[in-house]
Amino acid sequence: MKRIAIIGSGHLGQQILHHIQTDTDDKVVGFFDDFLEKGNSVKDLPILGGKEDVISVFQQDIFDEIIIAIGYNHLEFKKQIFETFKNKIPFYTFIHSASYIDPSAKIGEGSVIYPDCMIDQNVKIGDNVLINISCSIAHDSLIGNHCFLSPAVAVAGFVSVSQQCILGINSTVIDNIHISEKVQLGGGAVVIKNISESGLYVGNPVRFIR
Repeated sequence: MKRIAIIGSGHLGQQILHHIQTDTDDKVVGFFDDFLEKGNSVKDLPILGGKEDVISVFQQDIFDEIIIAIGYNHLEFKKQIFETFKNKIPFYTFIHSASYIDPSAKIGEGSVIYPDCMIDQNVKIGDNVLINISCSIAHDSLIGNHCFLSPAVAVAGFVSVSQQCILGINSTVIDNIHISEKVQLGGGAVVIKNISESGLYVGNPVRFIR
């Protein structure tokens, strides 16, 4: 059994807490949150402090690993948090038992894979990635560090998604596509050509918005 601390006690942190509690033998011991005072509680678990307290609490042997629960609106901050603690504190990687991960797939540190996902052969998932329910990523594709995949995203084979991308609910990426960093796909977006410029893309096929 691992003792886990979650950075972020909002809705995403509470979702991850639920999955860890119901799908593993590991134990969440508390949250770190800059917006709540130490000693408060969320879901009957204590606020252990803010991000500046993480290392000192770890040194007190209160938890074994951390996981970052910061949503898609703050991916730059999520990346900063990860890089702050990388090689200092172990990151917890969560893969729900209802998902299929091919043995040849590689899952990075601190990543979260929700239920009913399909991760095919030779797929590489980077560090600090969140893959929401019912996503499918086909063979030989890459999802870069700090990405956020919404529910029911479908990624075909030989796709490369660069870091800090947001793939909206039900978005689809056909095979052999490269998506540059900091791209956001709107809900239901369909990508049929490479995307080389950061920004928001929507529609079928996608068009650049801003």
